[in-house]
This record gives sequence, structure tokens and C-alpha cells, in this order.
Amino acid sequence: MITYNPKDWFSFVFRFHKADTLRTLVPLILGISVYTALIAFLELEVLKLSQGNYLKNISLMNNLLSFVISMLLVFRTNTAYDRWWEGRKLWGALVNNSRNLAIKMNAILDATDEGNRAFFRRVIPMYANVLTRHLGEESTRLALDDKEHPELGELDHAKHIPNQVAALLLKRVYRLNQEGIVSGDQLITLTAELQSFTDVCGACERIKNTPIPFSYSVFLKKFIFFYVMTLPLSFVFSLGYIAIPVVAFIFYVLASLELIAEEIEDPFGNDANDLPTQKIASNIKKHVQEIL
Repeated sequence: MITYNPKDWFSFVFRFHKADTLRTLVPLILGISVYTALIAFLELEVLKLSQGNYLKNISLMNNLLSFVISMLLVFRTNTAYDRWWEGRKLWGALVNNSRNLAIKMNAILDATDEGNRAFFRRVIPMYANVLTRHLGEESTRLALDDKEHPELGELDHAKHIPNQVAALLLKRVYRLNQEGIVSGDQLITLTAELQSFTDVCGACERIKNTPIPFSYSVFLKKFIFFYVMTLPLSFVFSLGYIAIPVVAFIFYVLASLELIAEEIEDPFGNDANDLPTQKIASNIKKHVQEIL
């Protein structure tokens, strides 16, 4: 995720970072410019159409459709941002739940019980780490250090690793309950904390695996394309060759909104504006180690 100063207008306007949509749209903008130039040449130099030609009235259709396309783009960007913000809230909840679990285990475990403390000190932040890998790339398998904690060798790397890490935590808590270290009331509280880990994972998977409906995304792209392609037909009558940069700029604005929505609707990838889940996982590890 890019950190920035929202008050620094100069850097926003005149600096092009790697997340800028202009870099992606340059080929299409050039294509639209060439197309507009061709239409202008045909209408002004070859066909020499008069101001009373019916093609000029296409602007009426463009005026009507401009409201429709603006509403569709507003809905598209709002939906995408809602998914991004929900992902951030879920990872914020994971941070709080990890801290709460560590604080409770610190209060329950004896200060001399280094074995159990070391286990929770390692495995609690491990959940956030494996969840980052799980959401970022399904094929990634986390290499675990079996020497420090042999029980981690029970994990099957071909299965759902976050669930296995949560199961390891729950098994250890139940074992502590059987040994009398964790009371029944404390077990209920700890079980609720561990359940919240899986709830966060499931909600993140829902965002990751449920994109915007395909038909809606395809329709919006086609709508933008054909809308822009009809603009030169009427703009040339009133703007002449100036229609070339005008149409190109309109396309840049409309297509950029769609590109931004595509990027932020999946907040768990590797794009510049995706959530910094790895950094959040590192902060969880730091805080848990401080507590335990």
C-alpha cells in the first residue's frame, strides 16, 4: 500500500508512480487518438460534412448516456472500495484478536512456563503470516521450522494451512485445560478468541474468491469503449481537430475509474494499492513477542 501526504498536490499532479493508470492506458489512449484523428480527417477533409448533418445529433445520445455511465462507474468504484475497506477492517480485527489472545495467555501461563509461552509466542503470529500467504497466492506453501517446535510437523502443506495453525492453537489450549492450567471459564474465553481467527479467514476468502459478477464487468468495459468511440462523430463538428485530445482525455478518465476499481476490489494481491498484510503480520509478531 502506498503511503502519501494527501496535502501535497504538486506530487500528485506532476509525478507518475507505478500505480498511475496513465502508464497502463497509454496504448489505448494512442489508439483512441488515432481513431479520432481518422474520423476528423474523413468528416472535415474527405466528406466535408456540413453543420446540418445528422451525425452532429449523436451528441444528444451521448448526453443521455453520460448520466448512465456516471452512475455505473460510481456504483463500481463504491463497491470496489467497500471490499478494500472490509478487508482492512478484518485485518484490524485479526491484530486485536491476536493481541487479546496473547494478553490472556500471558496472564494464565506461569512466568516460568517457557515451553508453552514459546509455543504461543511463535504460533499466534504464525496465523497472520500463513493467512497472508494463503490470500496472496494459493500455491504458496509456508516452510515451517520443525526443530524448534516438532508439533508443527503435523501440518499438511497440501491442505488449508490457516485452519491447521488454528487447530494447533486449539489443541494446545485444550491440553492445558486437561492439565489444569486453564480453567473451564478461561477455556470458553480462549475458544471464542480462536474462533475469531477462523471467522476473519473465512471473510477474507469470501472477498478473495468472489469477484464482481463477470457480466457486469464486461458490460461496463464495452459501454465505456463504445461510448468513447461515438464521441468523435459529433465532437468533430464543433471542435474540429481539437476533438483528438478531448476524446482521449475523456477515455482516460472513464477507463481509469474502471482500472482503479479492478485493482482495489481484491485487496490481498501484490498491487501497489493492496493492503500491506505482510507488514501487519510482522507487527502482530512484534506485539505478541513483547507480551509473551
